[in-house]
Amino acid sequence: MDVDVSTSILIHRPREIVSAYATDPEHAPEWYVNIKTVEWKSTPPVTIGSQVAFVAHFLGRRMAYTYEVIDLVHGERLVMRTRQGPFPMETSYTWETTSDGATRMTLRNRGTPAGFSKWLAPFLAGAMRRANRKDLAALKKRLESPAPG
Repeated sequence: MDVDVSTSILIHRPREIVSAYATDPEHAPEWYVNIKTVEWKSTPPVTIGSQVAFVAHFLGRRMAYTYEVIDLVHGERLVMRTRQGPFPMETSYTWETTSDGATRMTLRNRGTPAGFSKWLAPFLAGAMRRANRKDLAALKKRLESPAPG
């Protein structure tokens, strides 16, 4: 894989809450800065083999792709893969409980750009790292904020 970006954040909420929220594709537009729409291609909830289509805007371009869940251990990890397009990608989430009861979530993206995208791999890695940091910060803010009302 030519691009492999891993980013972690500490979220002061129990692992079960963080993982349940993050694995639900319906929540993705709420915390992924670049994801605009989500469409189930299979029947919810998320299980191994589930397929979910996303439309995102990244580096000024519209990207449409479908992820398939290839590994899922509730509360521990989720791994999704897409094969279509100029940049096949694998995205994984992992969750660990820290000694103080918080959750360390790691978001990892890795893939092998093809064609013209291959030359952009070093630039893409930096842009993905910045986007992942923003996404995890948005997730942390959403989950640590008190519920309205």
